Amino acid sequence: MQASLEQYIRDRIGADDAQLGEVLSHFVPLKTRRNQLLVREGDVCRYCYFIIKGCVQVFVYDRNGDESTRDIVVENNWVSELYSFGNQAPARENIRVVEPGQLMAIGFDSFQKMVQTVPPFEQIYRQIVEQSYVNSVFRLNTFVAMDALERMQWIKEYQPKLLARLSSKLVASYLGISPETYSRLKARL
Repeated sequence: MQASLEQYIRDRIGADDAQLGEVLSHFVPLKTRRNQLLVREGDVCRYCYFIIKGCVQVFVYDRNGDESTRDIVVENNWVSELYSFGNQAPARENIRVVEPGQLMAIGFDSFQKMVQTVPPFEQIYRQIVEQSYVNSVFRLNTFVAMDALERMQWIKEYQPKLLARLSSKLVASYLGISPETYSRLKARL
């Protein structure tokens, strides 16, 4: 499992073997099961996760108790509730495993130590924050301007693998439409 994370770090920050070994020693492998909650709204997020294998949903509950998905995160990407993790404050979002997977987890204290003692690792943190911001802003700006059918066409064109991996209900939540609307419009794709 560690090889994928090692390659990710080498590709992005080119850490020397000693630095890389130090960083990797702070990660623990985690096998996850479907529907496992990694973070629950209101709890403090203690870990940042690198996804080796699997798919993870970041979501909140709306006032009706329905899930509203902010992001779907797949292999070779990071996931955490960044506000909670960075501030060690109660989480505002939930993070759930969508399919069984393998993650590498680093705790808050270890993460902070790596940022302070391994200068190239700070770039990883910046990349995690930047990527999360870019994804959120892009999704918000793009989806606000699109109707339901255009959102479905967007996912089919830009993230077709998600359609095969996710349930219709989860795809609908990610697109910000009802499952009924998704089912009705699916035939028009």
